[in-house]
Amino acid sequence: MRLLVLGGTGFVGGATVAEAVRRGWSVTVFNRGVHGAVPPGVHRLRGDRTAPGGLAALAGGEWDLVVDTWDGAPQAVGDAARALVGSVPHYVYVSSGSVYAHPLPAGAGEEAPVVEAAPDAGDGDYAPNKAGGERAVREVFGDAALLVRAGLILGPGEDIGRLPWWLERVARGGDVLAPGPEDLPIQYVDVRDLAAWMLDRGAERVGGAYNVISRSGHATMGELLAAVVAATGSDARLCWTDPERILAAGVVPWNDLPVWVPRGHEFRWLQERGVEKAYASGLTCRPVAETVADTWRWLREVGSVPARAGRPARSAVGLDPEREAALLGSPRPA
Repeated sequence: MRLLVLGGTGFVGGATVAEAVRRGWSVTVFNRGVHGAVPPGVHRLRGDRTAPGGLAALAGGEWDLVVDTWDGAPQAVGDAARALVGSVPHYVYVSSGSVYAHPLPAGAGEEAPVVEAAPDAGDGDYAPNKAGGERAVREVFGDAALLVRAGLILGPGEDIGRLPWWLERVARGGDVLAPGPEDLPIQYVDVRDLAAWMLDRGAERVGGAYNVISRSGHATMGELLAAVVAATGSDARLCWTDPERILAAGVVPWNDLPVWVPRGHEFRWLQERGVEKAYASGLTCRPVAETVADTWRWLREVGSVPARAGRPARSAVGLDPEREAALLGSPRPA
């Protein structure tokens, strides 16, 4: 298979390139060439898709499949799709569960309505960017477009820092605020499982929208944090705390305490989307302990969470030590 990845050096793009190389595919990446490296044997085309004439390097190429991880202006997705319509038969666009319009009921599948977004819009908020990107790809490739609505993505290479924050916090040891309940189901996908599914379905020319994320309850908060303790070898003590007390202190789920969204919260749908379609098409998700251990190993190798390639930095995630200490009833940290 001849694969083209638009991007290819960030979190999802890098994992996709690595998986394709592992399979022995011929891999080309297209990016500005200013962030990150590519594995040996991967061909790199340079260009800026947001600049006039910036897609010129793609002219005359031929590939069997393209994967596009873009999360900026939808018009840039449409420009790329039109540039490639004669060069590749199938387009995989990495979208997001954020495209769904709120409120979203628990267990909602791909049929749920999405936010209003224009395919030719400029850069804006994340949800309309992704929804507009989906429309832009569909307008050009129709049924030959696979729209991958991922959710929480974890694993080696993570450039937001949700799982790395927990790993680094637990590695410091001591009493750790663990947001309850311990049996709270969580829903996520390991980036390597996401990449493998995309390449499998793309090679099969599967089209349409898919929620590509584990079943809710593939792991629990208790299992996740126990795996973090085990992977780091820390002497940390998990102090399970009722969600009502945490919320009353103004702690923001998902951001202040990454991954955690308690039952009844307005964003609980982030952990309860319908995934029957993806599983029926072959999605498999590895155990949480494997994701955690491999992420800790990678984090120790690189030293810190990498900057997001080509996009503005997102707000930092994780709870301030002083706020954590106050909730635990401990003295303020030195």
